Amino acid sequence: MSLKSEIAKPIDVLNMTLDELKKKLHAAGIELYRADQIHQWIFGKSVYEFDKMTNLSEDLRNRLKELFVIGIPKEVTREVSVGDKSVKLLLKLNEKDSVEAVYMPMKERRTICISSQVGCKFHCAFCASGQDGFFRNLKVGEILSQVLLARDLSPNKKISNIVFMGIGEPFDNYPELLKTIRMLNSKNALNIGARKITVSTCGIIPKIEMLAEEGLQVELSISLHGPNDSVRGALMPVNTAYPVKALIETCKKYVKKTGRAITFEYILVKGVNASDNEANQLARLLKGMLCKVNLIPYNPIAEFPHVAPTYEEVVRFQQILQKFGVKTTVRFSKGRDIQAACGQLRSVHQKREKRKDKR
Repeated sequence: MSLKSEIAKPIDVLNMTLDELKKKLHAAGIELYRADQIHQWIFGKSVYEFDKMTNLSEDLRNRLKELFVIGIPKEVTREVSVGDKSVKLLLKLNEKDSVEAVYMPMKERRTICISSQVGCKFHCAFCASGQDGFFRNLKVGEILSQVLLARDLSPNKKISNIVFMGIGEPFDNYPELLKTIRMLNSKNALNIGARKITVSTCGIIPKIEMLAEEGLQVELSISLHGPNDSVRGALMPVNTAYPVKALIETCKKYVKKTGRAITFEYILVKGVNASDNEANQLARLLKGMLCKVNLIPYNPIAEFPHVAPTYEEVVRFQQILQKFGVKTTVRFSKGRDIQAACGQLRSVHQKREKRKDKR
């Protein structure tokens, strides 16, 4: 039976590892070394059309087009920050689904923030990602394609860091997340060091435990945002399933197992979680742990009408943590002028489209 007869539609090359692609080529009677050439065109040269792979014969290119696709989404819109030059892309996966990716250039780094789902189940109060609900998980190729398109914005087409902090909860799409990380890390694909890859989670305890056993040297980032169940629960419904005490105990076990520090993300919302009392509680909660805290002044969304603390209040919160020996940095959101918080650009675009439909 030929490969063509086994599949209902062409297979996305980006969903396959190099070995998986070789197996498909072998089944189609195509030389295995062609897989290396295809990967070099895609990951090494940013070429996403078989017709442009000039070291392949025309007959082979036509055959590949029958069997495979290279699933690069369409760019719907982009916004460029006047301040920090961050670029936010809204990418259309199909007629229904779109996701966001953000390219963040800094002096010594080129970071890409990518999405793992269309929508999100977890409905954190301050986050635009899940305000319209959850639709589906992304496939590996749909995640990798975000990296490729954002990478192409870099002057030398090189990137230094990947963060899974876009739309969706990465651990809720665990199998595709792990395969994507391994492809990002593979020397046959993007060859990005595991320690340059950060996975951000709202705190799904069973998946943190699973990641500890994977042997991956990735960075783990936990969205904490509250030092106790009352404060965190008001912001993050997931806290009902995985309360603060259990989450911190799991994090300590993760650190012991992996030897890797954990980063705790803490969005500061005035009048909600940013007082001296909360700072002291957070400091005591994390004291002595191998970790650091990223304090992030709140980037407002319409669905959560609050504001960030003043600069002085942010500094005071930081100083309280540092007094207890908790390593702390303040991270101002990139692209605040371009709807760059998770899900904001997608949400704004969807609202515009709905208004058009009503006319």
